[in-house]
Amino acid sequence: METNKIISSESLEKCISDPNNRIIEISSEPECKDYKQAHIPGAIVWFWKKSLWHKTDRQFTTNSEMAQQLGENGINQDQNIILYSDRVQYGTYAFWVLSMCGHKNIIMLDGSRTNWIEKELQVTSEIRTFAKCEYLQQEEDFTSRVGRDNVKENLTNSNRILLDVRSEEEFSGRRVKPEPGIDHGAERHGRIPGAKHLFYAELLNQNDTFKDATELETILNSTGISVSSDKEIDKEIVVYCRLSHRATLVWFCLKYILGMDNVKIYDGSWTEWGSIVGFPIEN
Repeated sequence: METNKIISSESLEKCISDPNNRIIEISSEPECKDYKQAHIPGAIVWFWKKSLWHKTDRQFTTNSEMAQQLGENGINQDQNIILYSDRVQYGTYAFWVLSMCGHKNIIMLDGSRTNWIEKELQVTSEIRTFAKCEYLQQEEDFTSRVGRDNVKENLTNSNRILLDVRSEEEFSGRRVKPEPGIDHGAERHGRIPGAKHLFYAELLNQNDTFKDATELETILNSTGISVSSDKEIDKEIVVYCRLSHRATLVWFCLKYILGMDNVKIYDGSWTEWGSIVGFPIEN
């Protein structure tokens, strides 16, 4: 487990005023209502799609755009970025995007917003701003990402495990989007052929803290993925969901709690795969 990638609520509260730390709340909705009502002191807010997606392309923002955005928020390349969200998977999505943009010092708040509020730790409605600074653009790192053609070419690869972390109703093909709401997001219902199923929320406790390594190993074993005692696995794992944010939560747990290096995300996920002409599905 990389303990430097996860911080507890109690530990963050003790260093909340450290100028080397910058806290970002990642909102799952554009109005950022929860943030405006109460947030961790000093935290700024990003709506996940606006701040983490490319302006026109269906993928994450470019390295240069991220560098500009961080600099405009008073964050430089050497500071610790501490992430949390109203829903954990949006925080891990930000972690994934920032890591691909080359930022080195990224930390997830364990329990995210849920645990912080439940513990009645200090909050504020004051929206703080920071003076702009220069952010030196970092080298990109796309090693944790795979595309649709790579997935298709490796459907029968015995050295790869494809892990679908959507709900059971999505995996079985009853819905494209989990309830409630309109069922939309792809032309077809089902899953990528050969995928194993693991619902992402099983990796979290009720207070949104991450389950420990022993519990995670048990859950993985139940899906048919064996984890050896030294936390290594001899097969590559590719994780996907519908929009890829749930996939990043599983990626984060496998990589930073279980110490698995050979884990990647298919970020096109089901919104892409479920609509491509000529790509096979199961349901």
